[in-house]
Amino acid sequence: MTRTHSQFATGEVESDIDYEKAQRGVRLLLEAVGEDPDSNALTETWQRRVPDAFATLTEGQREAAKPTMRTFDAETTDLVVKTAIPVYSLCEHHLLPFFGTVHLAYRPTDEVVGLSKLTRYVRWQSRKLTMQEQLTNDIASGLKEELDAATVFVEMNSTHLCEAMRGVETRSTTTTRATAGEPTEAERERFQAAVNRTEGQV
Repeated sequence: MTRTHSQFATGEVESDIDYEKAQRGVRLLLEAVGEDPDSNALTETWQRRVPDAFATLTEGQREAAKPTMRTFDAETTDLVVKTAIPVYSLCEHHLLPFFGTVHLAYRPTDEVVGLSKLTRYVRWQSRKLTMQEQLTNDIASGLKEELDAATVFVEMNSTHLCEAMRGVETRSTTTTRATAGEPTEAERERFQAAVNRTEGQV
């Protein structure tokens, strides 16, 4: 008898995805590559581990998982810069991870957000099937809307396992940038200087 996810999971994760479809899909994939899904090593792989993993790794597709962006009155409209935020996402073409860092900055209007929320927001946005270019734009436009910010800068530097593990089988870094709003030239320079310091560039 096939065990359902509800016999393994606790909390609210059960309703996040269709576990029965996920289990069938993973089982079929294992069979397709010549593995025995009923072996001791793989039973929980298709019954629990992979469905649980994809429930977490696709949280960005669900509004209920979005972090609450608690804000505070802004005492200044100077640029807020946060660098080296870890990012992990899934390429929608091969379902393989890409990962790296996000640097961002925003110019507040009336309110600022707690710094930890910026990291949580990037993590939430990244937990979906996407492309790096789209994710960079989603973070920039999303933060502008969430914070009613005058300007948002985002730079992402990522390594794609679909390149490193297959295809050209070479590890490299892909850089994408997005801007929302109308930044000043001074703000562009300040953001780039902060990124350069973080990346160890001269």
